[in-house]
Amino acid sequence: MTDIEIPLGKRTRRYRLLEILPGAISIGAVILLVLLSFLSPLIASLYILSLVLLTFVRAVTTAYRTIQGRLAMQRTSALDWAGRLDDLRHPTKALDRYRQMPSKKVAQEYTLADHIAKLSYLNEHKNMCIDPKQIVNVVIVALYNESYQVLGPTMQNLAELDYDIKHNLVVFIAYEERGGQNALDTVAQIKEYWSGVFRDLVFVQHPADLPDEVMGKGPNLTYAGPQVSAWVKRHRIDPGNVIVTTLDSDNKPDKQYFSYLTYRWITTENRQQCSFQPICLFNNNIWDAPAPMRVVALSNSFWNVISSMRPNTLKNFASHSQGLWALEQMNYWSKRTIVEDGHQYWRSYFFFDGNYEVIPLRLSIGQDAVLSSTYRRTLKAQFIQMRRWAYGASDDAYIATRLMSGKFRGSLLDGWARFFRSLEGHVSLACMAPIVGFGAFAPLYINPIAAHN
Repeated sequence: MTDIEIPLGKRTRRYRLLEILPGAISIGAVILLVLLSFLSPLIASLYILSLVLLTFVRAVTTAYRTIQGRLAMQRTSALDWAGRLDDLRHPTKALDRYRQMPSKKVAQEYTLADHIAKLSYLNEHKNMCIDPKQIVNVVIVALYNESYQVLGPTMQNLAELDYDIKHNLVVFIAYEERGGQNALDTVAQIKEYWSGVFRDLVFVQHPADLPDEVMGKGPNLTYAGPQVSAWVKRHRIDPGNVIVTTLDSDNKPDKQYFSYLTYRWITTENRQQCSFQPICLFNNNIWDAPAPMRVVALSNSFWNVISSMRPNTLKNFASHSQGLWALEQMNYWSKRTIVEDGHQYWRSYFFFDGNYEVIPLRLSIGQDAVLSSTYRRTLKAQFIQMRRWAYGASDDAYIATRLMSGKFRGSLLDGWARFFRSLEGHVSLACMAPIVGFGAFAPLYINPIAAHN
């Protein structure tokens, strides 16, 4: 199998330099402003102005994509995806029905023309057409030590899906041994209230302190992965017909999510070389969170809406779906990073030699905004969450190393373009806001000449 894992232990000098690169550039951008303010206030001003203009252009683009994404979400959620999924069972009959519709009505209904085109394609390529009833959706819910008050509403949400949960939905609760008695109590309540609701409800305990693992969601999911494969094999199900969706314990998918996901899965040609990314919205408890957390939660939600409208740059984030067959080939998720969601994109990209993409699903999965027992703890938890996301900068060294290894058989031009886009994103996250917010004062305070120019 292709080695796609992050190195353990001491890094090589090249790898370590590449790990330092995002931080070095971020600090260098700030130092450059200080140096230019000493040497030439005019050049320093032009430097700041260029970054302000770049930020302004991005702000305009962001506003446009946010509105565009919101409209796409509304239109997508208004459609009957269970009905469209049922059309895939008998594409010939469905086509006959749609051909009788006035062309004006076909043009007016959102994505209906595309749906008809997909039905025509499936009708002509019978080998691609899969009966939706043969598709099994497996949900792995990662649990650390959350209480039933957190996980219970998620289970309730899954039970109320507009989907055949009794025959096509299997729920795995992947809980941590290090979660202690809290995790065991939650598991006991889940067993009591939710057994018999889904096709199956399976519990997998991830042992603590296994070798070659960091503490995080990735090792938990990867430990549950072989249990999913064993369940599928035991029930004589083709792994190629199994979709695995990862959820956190507070996640609430849209009621049509699994109907829509299954529809997109069947109608995607290279489905095993794709993952499917919904729009994660941090709005479950938005009115319970303090005002600063609401601002952060809304900003993060907006960014996910925007990302869904940029499929060429879309990556895995938080909850996402991927085929079991592909996961088995890649040994599931990484056990060596705390940002297993974003890193899964790069593992998949290099495993398939660049022939991999993330398909946007413009339906939401609700998540909790950060909220703790006190205001101070909430602020700390918010900082820790943002710090964990920023740890995605560790992927930059991984990407560059794989591209320079000589083993990547995909397009190097595409690979390096993605590397520089990733690097630029992490550098901007680290330094753009302080430079744009306070950089204009630097020449005035650092160079006395600037105050009189």
